[in-house]
Amino acid sequence: PLEMSAKRPVPFLRQVVPVKKKVQRDPRFDDLSGEYKPEIFMKTYSFLDSIKKQEKEMVQKQLKKCRNMEQKEKLQRLLNRMTQQEQAQKKQQKLRERELSLKRQQRELAKQGKKPFFLKKSEKRKLELAEKYAELKRSGKLESFLNKKRKRNAIKDKRHLPS
Repeated sequence: PLEMSAKRPVPFLRQVVPVKKKVQRDPRFDDLSGEYKPEIFMKTYSFLDSIKKQEKEMVQKQLKKCRNMEQKEKLQRLLNRMTQQEQAQKKQQKLRERELSLKRQQRELAKQGKKPFFLKKSEKRKLELAEKYAELKRSGKLESFLNKKRKRNAIKDKRHLPS
């Protein structure tokens, strides 16, 4: 903008060069970024899994070499976090696969001319529990799991009983 003299009053409608305001946008909520599809996301960033695996191995090696207890504790926490993230990702993937298979079944039924049937949350949970039990039975850890569950329930029941 032009400089005005301090002695003269500035006119009410002066000519100023317009400055374009920078528009900030959040890609999470913007249509320009496209729609989030977990399957495509996982395929696109699948290379990160191998990098994470290498990092985990590196942390394990450092943990074996480390002598400082404080540093060792930090590395152990990091390793635990990495394994937990890996497990959570696997769990999420299983859930996604299960939902996709249910959708495929519904499409097949729709093609045959039957009415689509959608599972309720409780029914999905029951299916998940049945799958978990089958998995535990296959691995041979079902008995120990049930014992832990019984103990937990017994403790809960004792808490609710009047003393």
